Amino acid sequence: MLKISLNVSIPDDEMELSAIRAQGSGGQNVNKVSSAIHLRFDIKASTLPEFYKQQLLALRDRRITKDGVIIIKAQQYRTQEKNREDALLRLQELVKSAAVVQKARRATKPTKGSQKRRVDSKTQRGKTKALRGRVSE
Repeated sequence: MLKISLNVSIPDDEMELSAIRAQGSGGQNVNKVSSAIHLRFDIKASTLPEFYKQQLLALRDRRITKDGVIIIKAQQYRTQEKNREDALLRLQELVKSAAVVQKARRATKPTKGSQKRRVDSKTQRGKTKALRGRVSE
């Protein structure tokens, strides 16, 4: 059972964990041992509250497929147990981040003082550049 918040959790049977061989260098160990973990979690078929499902499906994340399946590959550590913990932790963080609602942005106008400072700095810059011209006698 993966705990997301006080009253939201993901049962173990909804997550599909499989051990695969890790990529990259590592000598003979990497060719023999399946230490990487491939985690699959179907958002639509899960028991998560509807709010979490909508937020997760709305995310623009490369780990979420078009079918609404989260795929996490953990291969940072040498042991299968640590990679399993890492994959679960990354899933937990992803679901938690989806629950955070962004504050709505309100459009504001620049102040008169800031507008004046901007125009004055542009004028000053133009004068400086005008002095760089060819000198006439």
